[in-house]
Amino acid sequence: MKIITVTGYKGGVAKSTTAIHIATYFSDRGKTILVDGDPNRTALSWAQRGKLPFTVADERQAMKVISGNDYVLIDTPARPNSNDLEELAKGCDLLILPTIPDVVSLEPMLQTAKDLGTANYRALIVIVPPAPSKEGAAMRKELTDNGIPVFKNMIRRSVGFQKAAFDGIPVRDISDSRARNAWLDYQALGNEIKGVFGDE
Repeated sequence: MKIITVTGYKGGVAKSTTAIHIATYFSDRGKTILVDGDPNRTALSWAQRGKLPFTVADERQAMKVISGNDYVLIDTPARPNSNDLEELAKGCDLLILPTIPDVVSLEPMLQTAKDLGTANYRALIVIVPPAPSKEGAAMRKELTDNGIPVFKNMIRRSVGFQKAAFDGIPVRDISDSRARNAWLDYQALGNEIKGVFGDE
């Protein structure tokens, strides 16, 4: 069983969207469950509006339903304190920290990285403006220059995610060519995560 935790030092960084789409990716590769620990219960609401290709469980029932799964995604509350961060990192195989590409997000990200020390984590740059904007690449360089491990793949901004949330389905199931790129970004990220686990 592989456990992947998605957490963020602030709201509005596509944390739940990321957890849902990584779970979608891994649901094609094994039995997958998403544990919704966010007080907003975004993943549970998303699942109730439509159909997701994996189980979504409230964190309070997680112990009952977690065994027997190949992949466990955990969507946490935003703004964990440094002690919570350490515990989250210890309790999973990979901790993913979504961040948006703006200068205001850089400082908290550097602090978070300091709190995590040698834990197995990666920053993920999300809601990236489309070309010709260079904000995503600039943020990745800034993080890398500061010694923070960053996923090579970034998640572009897309209206497809709002539609997917409204319909209660993953963005890959929307019949709109613009949503296709949004899914391709998460597919590429999933492949990269498999590489982190050594599952080429």
